[in-house]
Amino acid sequence: MSHVAEGKLLDSELLGEIREKFAYIDTDPLTKEARIFLDNAGGSFRLKLANERFAEIDLIPDHPMREHRTAVYLSDIEKQGIDDIRTIFNAKNGAIVPYYTASQAIFNLTGVVAEHVEGTNIVTTALEHPSLYDAAQFYADKFGKELRVAPTNKITGGVDVEEITKLIDKDTISLNFIYASNISGGILDVETIIKEARKIKPDIYIIIDAVQHAPHGLIDLEKTVVDVINFAPYKFFGIRGVGFAYVSDRATHLPHQRLLGKSDEELGLGSVTPGHYAAISAVVDYICWLGEKFTNTSDRRSLYEAGMTAISQHERALLQILLDGTESVDGLRMLDGVTVHLDYEDLSKRDFIVGISLEGIDYNVAVDLYSRENIIVYDRVASSIYSKRMLESFDMDGAIRISPMHCQSKEEILTFLKVTKKIVNS
Repeated sequence: MSHVAEGKLLDSELLGEIREKFAYIDTDPLTKEARIFLDNAGGSFRLKLANERFAEIDLIPDHPMREHRTAVYLSDIEKQGIDDIRTIFNAKNGAIVPYYTASQAIFNLTGVVAEHVEGTNIVTTALEHPSLYDAAQFYADKFGKELRVAPTNKITGGVDVEEITKLIDKDTISLNFIYASNISGGILDVETIIKEARKIKPDIYIIIDAVQHAPHGLIDLEKTVVDVINFAPYKFFGIRGVGFAYVSDRATHLPHQRLLGKSDEELGLGSVTPGHYAAISAVVDYICWLGEKFTNTSDRRSLYEAGMTAISQHERALLQILLDGTESVDGLRMLDGVTVHLDYEDLSKRDFIVGISLEGIDYNVAVDLYSRENIIVYDRVASSIYSKRMLESFDMDGAIRISPMHCQSKEEILTFLKVTKKIVNS
């Protein structure tokens, strides 16, 4: 569940400072024309400093596993990056493990648990991104386990706690589920799900895909004790080419692919460029910079929490405007010819994603019409492997997905609403 109940727009001056920190915030990278980018669920706006730090550090030829000054400098960057990933997760123990992608992390770690933990079934939901669902299916099939799938809630866009927990028994190996959907924006009640699951089987392994939720809300592993959780930096203001996972102490002791001379906590294979760690530290630096505007603490996690709270509040306020409009501009809920899918009233249970249909207009045609107005959105259709199962679980054949970020303004949302009205009225 979200840590923010009410929305609150960021001060316009502060928002201006924030927008300066992101690349191509209102400009097409190729044409240099003005545009509004609303496809951040596919890959977010990039923080300039994250890319600059990556490029700066990646030029250094030295290896961090040496003892001279420059090597130690790179080693310290790695250590700081790992500490900052712990800050994101609020993880006091366990291991931080790099992978080529966040999807690879989920596949690899799902396999380790499925192969080496006793039990007869794996529980997941119909809401999952293919990286998690397909991993659960693949290893259930490989090791002869039953895959149990909880249905979605067609009203909230999420999955009800009881629909998940009624599938769990003493023989369940793991519970694998998404933190928040990149189709509906629905946030699952992670804390309650874990608590109720462990009432049934105290030692159940919990594997969570947090790629969608991480840029929008807090994750707190002190409150939600899990065995595996991931995020993707490229969807979190950072860069492509790496995914990170937290792995609990007990999960690190399972048989992993590893260099045999290393400790159980050292699960990374090969050398991850220190630039990746520098880039994620730049992201955490940015969120803590924002947090400094709202609290006087010097504790890094507390600053991070304050920054993420401000992000969530601004996004919640923009979401309300997108749905309900203003006195002068109609929101999506008011526009004739517009259907807002999975329009659950409690915005505290939604990340900043909205799916709509335009009456009489195919999804791909609608995306093109928006593009002609220099607005970038994306169509999620049932023919796509990335959408099919989730959409069909909601009895939908598709949607135009709108996925803004906190660095966007009220004015951009209002422009989108005006263009939407123009399209449906044309």
